[in-house]
Amino acid sequence: MGKKIRFAAQTNRVVIRPSIKNETARLRKVVLGLADDFGGEPALEEAYDPKSKEHIKKGTFPSQEDVTRQVMALETALRKYNVEIYRPNDVKGVNQIFARDIGLVIDDKFIVPNIIVERHQEVEALENIIAQIPEENLLTSPDGVRMEGGDVMPWNDVIFVGYSKEEDFINYKVSRTNEAGVEFLRKNFTNRNVIAVELTKSDNDPRKNALHLDCTFQPIGNDKAIVFKEGFKYESDYQKIVAYFGIENLIHITREEMYRMNSNIFSISPEIIISGSSFTRLNGILRDMGFTVEEVDYDEVAKMEGLFRCSTLPLVRE
Repeated sequence: MGKKIRFAAQTNRVVIRPSIKNETARLRKVVLGLADDFGGEPALEEAYDPKSKEHIKKGTFPSQEDVTRQVMALETALRKYNVEIYRPNDVKGVNQIFARDIGLVIDDKFIVPNIIVERHQEVEALENIIAQIPEENLLTSPDGVRMEGGDVMPWNDVIFVGYSKEEDFINYKVSRTNEAGVEFLRKNFTNRNVIAVELTKSDNDPRKNALHLDCTFQPIGNDKAIVFKEGFKYESDYQKIVAYFGIENLIHITREEMYRMNSNIFSISPEIIISGSSFTRLNGILRDMGFTVEEVDYDEVAKMEGLFRCSTLPLVRE
């Protein structure tokens, strides 16, 4: 079961009024993950995603210096567009780079989710930010409801959710959102249609694992999306994406591009996208479509199965 945060008493420091309608509206406030004391390379048995396991075995797990440099580069890109940045409290020796999963905003609600026990300290470290949000804008997931922000995408009239049914949820460590999480969203956001899709999971092969929905799919612009078809467990779930966006509005990426996190870019606005400097084919397509692409080197961070969307938790978009 998830561990509940004990919220600090509300003060007159209320300055954050959450507002997120979709994935691409002009970004104004965001939580950016911390990299300054990420705990270094974990023991193999402590790793809980297949890509981290792969790089631990190969001796290529990222260094403290590299992840600090790359997260700073992402911060610079955000500040270029006058985005207000919030940071969690620093927990020594804990990897806090991937802020996306430990909280999420839909409409005017900041949702505190239940997540895997290994990441409870990361959620607690958000208390300095949560204390600035009005109580009426906070929503806490009850026991039994499991979800992580990487699986949840508000998109105008819908919420896309990546999840696993009970058998996969029990069997795979990389299954992070369950059916109860889907139902929680349906119950609390009746103004939206929840489109739930099952993801392909593997605890040991990063090329066959969609850790979160944003590792295989992400909307961009006003009516387009990046997608890796085989990241969905069933063809019928992929077809839900096709039916919503239209095949002509989808950028399909390869398995290798999925492995390198090409779908995990991050939108500053409908026109501006932060993308990996090594994503040559994707960046060319995006520019040909009229997007401004801000390239950031993030390949070392990507070795831990997360990229730009994983590192950011939007609080306010226009």
